[in-house]
Amino acid sequence: MRKITVLKDGWTFLKAALSPEQALAAFGQGECVSLPHTWNAADGQDGGNDYHRGLCWYVRELTEAELSGECVFLEINGAAMSADVYFNGRHLAHHAGGYSAFRAELTGERAARNILAVAVSNEDNDTVYPQKADFTFYGGLYREVRLISVPKEHFELLRDGTPGIRVTPVVDLERRSASVTVETWQNAASVTVTVNGRSQTVASADGHALAEFIIENVRLWDGVDDPFLYTAAAELDSGDAVETRFGCREFRCDPEKGFFLNGRSYPLRGVSRHQDLKGKGNALSREDHEADMAIIRELGANTLRLAHYQHAQEFYDLCDENGIVVWAEIPYITLHMKNGRENTLSQMRELITQCFNHPCIAVWGLSNEITAASPVNDDLLENHRLLNDLCHRMDKTRLTTMANVFMLETDSPVLEIPDINSYNLYFGWYLGELEQTDEFFDEYHAKYPDRVIGFSEYGADANPAFHSSHPEKGDYTEEYQALYHEHMLRMIEERPYLWATHVWNLFDFAADGRDEGGKHGENQKGLVTFDRCLRKDAFYLYKAAWNRRTPFVHLCGKRYVNRCEAETEIRVYSNQPSVTLYADGVRVAEQTGRTVFTFRIPLLGEHLIKAESGSVSDTMCLRRVSTPDESYIFNKAAASVTNWFDSEEIDPECFSIQDTLGELRAHPRAGEIINQMMARGASERGDVADAVKDNPALQRMMGRMTMISLLKQSGADEQSMKQLNRILQGIRK
Repeated sequence: MRKITVLKDGWTFLKAALSPEQALAAFGQGECVSLPHTWNAADGQDGGNDYHRGLCWYVRELTEAELSGECVFLEINGAAMSADVYFNGRHLAHHAGGYSAFRAELTGERAARNILAVAVSNEDNDTVYPQKADFTFYGGLYREVRLISVPKEHFELLRDGTPGIRVTPVVDLERRSASVTVETWQNAASVTVTVNGRSQTVASADGHALAEFIIENVRLWDGVDDPFLYTAAAELDSGDAVETRFGCREFRCDPEKGFFLNGRSYPLRGVSRHQDLKGKGNALSREDHEADMAIIRELGANTLRLAHYQHAQEFYDLCDENGIVVWAEIPYITLHMKNGRENTLSQMRELITQCFNHPCIAVWGLSNEITAASPVNDDLLENHRLLNDLCHRMDKTRLTTMANVFMLETDSPVLEIPDINSYNLYFGWYLGELEQTDEFFDEYHAKYPDRVIGFSEYGADANPAFHSSHPEKGDYTEEYQALYHEHMLRMIEERPYLWATHVWNLFDFAADGRDEGGKHGENQKGLVTFDRCLRKDAFYLYKAAWNRRTPFVHLCGKRYVNRCEAETEIRVYSNQPSVTLYADGVRVAEQTGRTVFTFRIPLLGEHLIKAESGSVSDTMCLRRVSTPDESYIFNKAAASVTNWFDSEEIDPECFSIQDTLGELRAHPRAGEIINQMMARGASERGDVADAVKDNPALQRMMGRMTMISLLKQSGADEQSMKQLNRILQGIRK
């Protein structure tokens, strides 16, 4: 019989780059910790990009009872980023990759006192991904560590962290049946396989066995509507047994109509998720995963991009159970490393081997924004071709995809490698205007009508402390984030050919190198705060669009209490067809519509606002103040420039900083002034400026931006902007 022992407690943590001998000698002298554990739970989230990246040790004594069994294997489900296993001083295993499981056999390694020591490192190197990305690379044994005791004849445990069993269902929608192939790997002569109440005993050849079943009147795994799961079980005469759940479903993509599930159009609309939490880092419990899934279901998303690495098996299980269609990927991200090819292949092998049976997974992601810091050269292309071929050899039932950085030219040869593609676009936040997203997809779809394209990342940072009645790009207000997503939601709904769209991100997450928007060490593009305690207004926009099960109304701007305008806008998000607004108990108006409802009311003092639809309602308080509440303003200099610009008399016959870069450059005199100014700025920007200069796509994007927008994003001061505007106002168009 198989016995599993979770090694949760009794660990000594040593935060030092010791030798194996020193680590064994220091057992019991370090910090006592329980797993899961990361050493970056605090310093990986506080900003400064100075979190500890190095070698640390976890040491534990194993008892005779824990080691009982004919064959004993150690299973480590996540050791970030590289790990070496020592048992009684002997090196047993090395693993490169911080997000997948691996095992080491402890059989026959007994001593009077049995000491397990695991060296874990997240230090910088040029062979193990990820090394450059906008998130914290936590170090530690941050998932479960277990002992697996099995008989001498047992299912395979070592190769790529395999579960020992693989199930491939192929659905015949016309006959409403499924052909189910079950494969197992073992060191026994035969295996008995059971599916849907039927059993077969099949011979094992070279350690591999295969059984085939037909399920008539099959119940499909049908997304969020009916995520039905079957179970496949396998047993050996020795008593060792494994089982896995699986779902019978069919995925396909159409370049004009998008994603199809089980023969019907099934637009994938959802979010991306990182696996960390405020105060805990990536050392999440099962309860943490379940809480995240509850928020996803509340939102109404039907797809997740699990970025940018293999996530915990229990979370894929939750996606199976809840009908969430998943994009699974490896951390081949941002920077292509010529010495990292083998690591991309090994991480992909482990991802597919360990996750193959999950019906939720629809696509394998080859890379993310890999050209952001690397040229498209022969080595990068060959690496992607090898990954793509590996995916197709290992899995003939799923498609491959990539998340491409926004400045990648659409005629790049890298786009021809995967089966389908997606783009990460941040027009309206990092660069350009919101409408450029619409233009990008329209141009792409017109130029490549036979290609399947999706929207893999989009978002805007928002700190719920910051607010404005005139939100604009870069102000980090909750209001701008909401307006940004209103635009993107409309854009998506008008383009059914997008096979999948994923908001970046569901939750704020740690990026220790960031220091912006009033917070240190956080990317604040989440629809929900890092601690999961606060849902930003934009969360309710998508809930209104996607969650039709639970009626609700949500008043936006609840945290924007102090307002100085005589009349203010009230925005309501709801999944109901009509909303009625009340101010101080008096009915203001009723509106019919979909998702977004807007009202205007006078502000005289303190007011109680209520939005109501049928049996659901929401309330908030507003207060008229004489001067703007500066605690709501992140960038006070930018705000003053906006106020100044709005009050100035601008001659429309002459140029101003409200004109686009392209318009200014097209005029000889204005263009000369702008180019001289930008050349001075470029001399201070080094490699970043070179990347812009040498990228035609980026140049075109910048040409569509207003000069004032570019100046604000570059951090220009108020006086410099005013001076440039005065100069441009002296040049007639």
